[in-house]
Amino acid sequence: MAKQRILIFSGGHLGPWALNEIEPGDFLLGVERGALYLIYHGFQPDFAMGDFDSVTPQEQILIKQGSKQFWSCDPVDKNETDTELAFTWALDQNPQEILLLGVLGSRLDHSLANVHLLVKGIAAGIPCRIVDEKNQVQLLNDTLHMQKSRFPQISLLPLTPEVQGVTLSGFQYPLDNVTLALGQSLGISNILLGANGTIRITSGLLLAIQSSD
Repeated sequence: MAKQRILIFSGGHLGPWALNEIEPGDFLLGVERGALYLIYHGFQPDFAMGDFDSVTPQEQILIKQGSKQFWSCDPVDKNETDTELAFTWALDQNPQEILLLGVLGSRLDHSLANVHLLVKGIAAGIPCRIVDEKNQVQLLNDTLHMQKSRFPQISLLPLTPEVQGVTLSGFQYPLDNVTLALGQSLGISNILLGANGTIRITSGLLLAIQSSD
């Protein structure tokens, strides 16, 4: 695979906003109903994978026929969710970036597990983002440059017990070498003053969540 972005379409909440994220040259990886969503909207998944226990036999045939590659696994004899299997496969391709779409939904356990997948992206050194209609989620362990987007609110939440050396520039509420502890709300609801801003930390893992009301 050429160095390109991989967009993972999973079976959570999806909408036109997700299709708007597709750019020419992107590799489209459909997971379960995410593959079906792409096909129903005129996109051919480059790869469809999962155990397909959330689709009917007829829908599975449609996915298999409508995808360039297809892989099905046993729904019982596995230790990972379908989204984690797809994400691990995507990391192995060493892409330019991974975008996770449809990985947030009504199941809080699945949503949190998918946010935690970003830790594997950090370990692999591959930029990863979770995007849905109202949020964009990134994880950093050093520096993150942010640009003004359709998500004006920016919140910072530790994913480790402490995140040290948090320094913000270009934000309405700046921080200088602050320690954020798990359970604190100090990093909630900031905004960029201009077009760009920078978040720097010296240790720990910090979630940067951009949101719109």
